[in-house]
Amino acid sequence: AEWFAFCDADDLYHPEFLDVLYAAVTNSGLPLACCRYDTFTDTVPADAPAPCNSKILRSPAHLDALLHDHAVDYGLWNKLFSADLLTEGVHFLRAATSARELGRKSLAVNLSDIAAMGARPVATLLSLALPADAEDAWTAEFMEGYRELSARYGAALVGGDTTRSAGGITINVTAIGRAPDAHVKRRDAAREGDVVFVAGELGASGAGLRDILAGRYDTPLAAVHRNPEPQVGEGAWLGARSEVHAMMDLSDGLASDLGHILDRSSAGAEVELSLIPVAPGSDLRTAACGGEDYKLLLTADPSAADRLAADYLARFGSPLYPLGRITARPGLVWLRDGRPEPLDWHGFEHF
Repeated sequence: AEWFAFCDADDLYHPEFLDVLYAAVTNSGLPLACCRYDTFTDTVPADAPAPCNSKILRSPAHLDALLHDHAVDYGLWNKLFSADLLTEGVHFLRAATSARELGRKSLAVNLSDIAAMGARPVATLLSLALPADAEDAWTAEFMEGYRELSARYGAALVGGDTTRSAGGITINVTAIGRAPDAHVKRRDAAREGDVVFVAGELGASGAGLRDILAGRYDTPLAAVHRNPEPQVGEGAWLGARSEVHAMMDLSDGLASDLGHILDRSSAGAEVELSLIPVAPGSDLRTAACGGEDYKLLLTADPSAADRLAADYLARFGSPLYPLGRITARPGLVWLRDGRPEPLDWHGFEHF
């Protein structure tokens, strides 16, 4: 074993439990890698014993900057982790999604998280809770989709678990990535004056979800929603660019996800509505508020932004779209032709 992983769920743990945890980690001789951060690190004492990974235990910002579903193991400096749950009836409808598509999507959303940290995926863990009517043939088709994407990006499936579900399907994927420490991108690094970029058109997935909920399962936009494309190569390339400061992927919508960067960076932003790249068949509000586009959102040094955009276009054949700038004053301001537009827009919220 190389590390001890602990998955936190808000502040459910009594301090005595944490004392036992610290003792267990100390006795194991393994560094600690927190896979989920909410309030766990707030309760860690400053004198937490070695060999616990002091950079994690004593610096909540390291995990807080990555928010809830991924973390950096600083003890093993170039391993990064992402974990996501997909639940039937919440994240997908079985009637509208083939098992193969669902297998592919369950991995794609995790690879997108790894890419958003500037890393490349190397391995995954998969756990499934399956009802009786989703076994055998369904599972085989699910795994075909999962393995197809695994092979494309060289992310080996190295373990996991299965169990019976009394209700719907639940899927949990943990992805592991690698990146040099200097390439790791976080959400708390946006700086005043940075240019805000998005690496693709927005709103196709949200429009596709609208089609699915209306019973139109066979539209091109519905297919986009079911088959997201993680920007794996793009994320690793952007990770290597020092002018890129903050980065994340758009899973909950521009309005929410840009807000995460602003909150963690103690900054604000001005976004020009006319600059938001709306995907064909979608609309401006869906592009700003719809989720699951899985395009990379980043901020970059203004003095190098034009060169970054030109190099990206030459490398990938698609543009980085400038949306606006980071400001010192907190809050997200929408602009229409340079003038503030009072819009109460929000993306997807989990709870």
